[in-house]
Amino acid sequence: MIESRPHTLFSFGTLLDERVQKELFGQSVPTSPASLAGHTTRPIRITDPSVIATSGLDVHLTLERRIGAEVEGAVLHLTDEDLAAADAYEVDDYARRRVCLSSGETAWAYLDANPLRPAQRIVIVGDSIAYGRCDPQGGWAARLSAAHIARDEAAHRVFNLAIPGATLADVREQTPALLPPRLPDTLLVAAGINDSAAGDGLAHLEGSLGSLATTALSHNARLVIAGPIWLDEEHAPDYEGLCFTRARALELRESLRAWCDAHHVDFLDMWEPLRERPHLLVDGLHPGPEGHEVLYQHLSALGG
Repeated sequence: MIESRPHTLFSFGTLLDERVQKELFGQSVPTSPASLAGHTTRPIRITDPSVIATSGLDVHLTLERRIGAEVEGAVLHLTDEDLAAADAYEVDDYARRRVCLSSGETAWAYLDANPLRPAQRIVIVGDSIAYGRCDPQGGWAARLSAAHIARDEAAHRVFNLAIPGATLADVREQTPALLPPRLPDTLLVAAGINDSAAGDGLAHLEGSLGSLATTALSHNARLVIAGPIWLDEEHAPDYEGLCFTRARALELRESLRAWCDAHHVDFLDMWEPLRERPHLLVDGLHPGPEGHEVLYQHLSALGG
């Protein structure tokens, strides 16, 4: 009986070593040459003794984005058990995510676990909080943009395309047309509380997220989901009949987290920084300048 190998994993480093494969999988595994466009590699120091013992190296490689670059490697064809063994081998500095190979096929790859650190060109979509409402300085997104571009003014770009009032369903419809001229390598979706306020908002959550994941992958962009922020329910306004409650917002937060975990997508939890700090909110929903600074510092620690 032929062993089923349903998983394809792009590798450019130690997983291509036959000795490492035999240690992890019990045998060498089928491979085929492949390349990954829009990426380059950089070294990363490994401190896990078991990983060093397996690979024989204390410096491995990780991927970062670069327009025009290409990483040569191979696709490993793995069983469920093989993939689990590869996951266990890779240290916490890596996260398994979907990528689009130069051939147009998709595969798993181990990327930098910090999702914004390897990025060059970031597109932000979302609602009024991502847009920066109630902050003349442009909110957390403007602060992220300034810091990101300062790291490499020639190559780094951030495009904040958030629209006040947008739901994830709106973002799903609007995003495909926005990406091609901006050549993004990272799509940061600020999933705010508008979906939780609408009566049936959560019913369409999985479809919207799945569509955004497909859109991002078609541009070889990494999808990153930022969850909703804490709200001061007692002072939240009633916008056009929308009902903003903490319980609904928490349900949205956990639904987003569960979907991201199930689909190996990065989730950035934005709830805690403003928790029980109503003075940082202008109207119970929108942070003022100090609140946006707190969100930016938190986001930087998580993903920048």
